Amino acid sequence: MAQREHDIPELPKGAGDPVRHPLVEMLVIGAPTVVTMTSYTVMQFVDGMMVAHIQPPNPAYVAAQGNGGMFVWLAMAACLGLLSLINSFVSQNLGAGTPEKGAAYAWNGIWLAACASILFIPYALLMGPIFKAIHPAPEQADLVRMELSYAHVLIAGAFLTLASRGLANYFFGMHKPGVVMVAVLLGNVVNVFANAVLIFGAAGAPEGTPFREFFRSIAQSLGVDAMGVTGAALGTVIGTAFELVIPFCVFLGPRWNTKYHTRAAWRPASKPLKDLLRVGWPAGLMMGNELVCWGMLMAWLVPMGGEAAGEDPVVHNAAGWIALRYMHVAFMPAIGLSIAVSAMVGRAMGMGRPDLAAARAWLGLKVTLTYMGVCALAFVIFRGDMISVFVPSDMSPEARDAVLRVGSSIMIAAAVFQLFDACAITMSASLRGAGDTVWPGIATIVLSWSLIVGGGLLMIQVAPGLGSLGPWTGAASYIVVLGIVLLARFMQGKWRSIRLAGPAREGEGPVTTAYSVEGSEEALAGVTPGSA
Repeated sequence: MAQREHDIPELPKGAGDPVRHPLVEMLVIGAPTVVTMTSYTVMQFVDGMMVAHIQPPNPAYVAAQGNGGMFVWLAMAACLGLLSLINSFVSQNLGAGTPEKGAAYAWNGIWLAACASILFIPYALLMGPIFKAIHPAPEQADLVRMELSYAHVLIAGAFLTLASRGLANYFFGMHKPGVVMVAVLLGNVVNVFANAVLIFGAAGAPEGTPFREFFRSIAQSLGVDAMGVTGAALGTVIGTAFELVIPFCVFLGPRWNTKYHTRAAWRPASKPLKDLLRVGWPAGLMMGNELVCWGMLMAWLVPMGGEAAGEDPVVHNAAGWIALRYMHVAFMPAIGLSIAVSAMVGRAMGMGRPDLAAARAWLGLKVTLTYMGVCALAFVIFRGDMISVFVPSDMSPEARDAVLRVGSSIMIAAAVFQLFDACAITMSASLRGAGDTVWPGIATIVLSWSLIVGGGLLMIQVAPGLGSLGPWTGAASYIVVLGIVLLARFMQGKWRSIRLAGPAREGEGPVTTAYSVEGSEEALAGVTPGSA
């Protein structure tokens, strides 16, 4: 049985570093990652709010922004999951006393981002037929046009997004998340400014918008016409560019280069690239598959549920995206904390201390459960007020009432699974930090297709009167079951024998990598990055 938290010593510090309580240590590392991940959510949240106020009012604006963005994330998801393993390799090498080896993983992540961005070009060409197939009705032609425009702009900026996330995971693994936090906060400020100019143009935002005349004057000076949903996508790409440039400058700066040789590792290297592909493919497949299923939920099952109930599918789609924005507000800070947990677990495993790794994982779970429990209460108590933020007052009363009614019911469904989502997020990150990626990946694939897609279709057939709440019930059951399954996997403890870097703990038995054979030379040595 694992030791109690207060019986476990703190992680070793470098010279001059203070000795902190485990909770303080977690918050010092976790607070910037929480701000960072929350900031990503705020960018999408602000985009949604701003496009919702394009004139004349139409719920299709929010639906187009949500659907277009979702399909771009579907393309990037596998690569994002793969790049998340940079955190694990860097943190384990940090714990093993070889932090300079982490630079090779950051650089190879950037090379992977470049290759993936090229592969997205054929996907961009297929988006038109895909959106038309999902929304075949003639009255949905404008929705398809806006979805396609938003998605094409984000695809064009895909390298910026992927490279910034890969570099962010390097700094997370080095326990220096503040660098990323500053970059992301600045990126959000730039995004808001760019949105206000590009979405509304010289005509200006609706009356009552803060700084309306200031942004209007800028648009008039630049001769910018209102670009609507496309302008929101351009604003996101511009903001993302700032998120990449700042950490990249720090990464190549004289201080980091002197300590960690970050400039010397710029060439593609086979060993770290193979490490990321070998250990990271399950995480990439897991994230890609999950987003495919969520994409099917939002773009296909939710509108289908609305039609089954005899209601406007666009209203159900828009209400679903509004509710999902609040779910992001709940789970993105939890993901931010889980990134810190993953880095701390990885560092402890690199030192050969699975007992410390387990203690950090359980501590992270307690904090996340507390936070998401508060979010669940807010979803129930303030559901109507929260949905109304995205519904313009000058929208037709019928459409406004429908969006509020559907969105409020989805918020209740979301409240039900918040604690299970906290468990799934934290346990998944803990297992990933230790290098246990295959089993969670397979479990996620099986459960997502069975419950999100299969369960959603079943609910539409057996309870069409529920409308889009039927598919959301299937999605809720997925999160509940996944949280229980990943908790059981962590408690089983097989992750304790996996090492990506560092020595085995004395008396612990054979050490394995995620895919090596026990007792082999590679297993005993652990995974090390190749020379640049």
